[in-house]
Amino acid sequence: MKRVRAVPMAITFGAVVMGAALLWAAPPPGKGPAGGGPGMRHGPGMAANDDDKRTPVPLLPMMANHQKANMRDHLAAIQEILTGLSAHDLAAVEKASARLGTTEEMTRMCNHMGAGAPGFTDVALNFHHTADGIGEAARAKDEAAVLKAVNATLSTCVSCHATYKQQVVDRDTWEKLTKMKAPGPPR
Repeated sequence: MKRVRAVPMAITFGAVVMGAALLWAAPPPGKGPAGGGPGMRHGPGMAANDDDKRTPVPLLPMMANHQKANMRDHLAAIQEILTGLSAHDLAAVEKASARLGTTEEMTRMCNHMGAGAPGFTDVALNFHHTADGIGEAARAKDEAAVLKAVNATLSTCVSCHATYKQQVVDRDTWEKLTKMKAPGPPR
């Protein structure tokens, strides 16, 4: 088994990325404690809401909440992967990585969520395909490869969050933008 000395640094990096991703799913500035307010800092690439030029992903309110819940679970899985890696527990890494990997259900969900935003589905599916490498490396008992796969996966997160933002829309708008029937009971 290849051991990695940089695991504490990876855990710190993972925690920073998790915090940044949670900010993406937070309410707008002034609309809640996680959304900032007076004194909120904006780093490179973190534009204020008015100037946010990212591509909107139109979602119904329940879809937006579902997507945020999935992303929070993705972050929890990354945390569990890094915890397992720091303990050299590759079985735990493999188990946690399964929540990030490609499945038929996740593929359907990505297609559905990205229906109104050109390119989003491809980026979302790339995340899951990239995350498959974490489990593959864990099964191979290669900690260095796990760390590289985690880095590649987190890079897809950073890129997606820099490119796309949620746009909560009503049923009529979603159907117009996606050319699909909205999920749930008809009005």
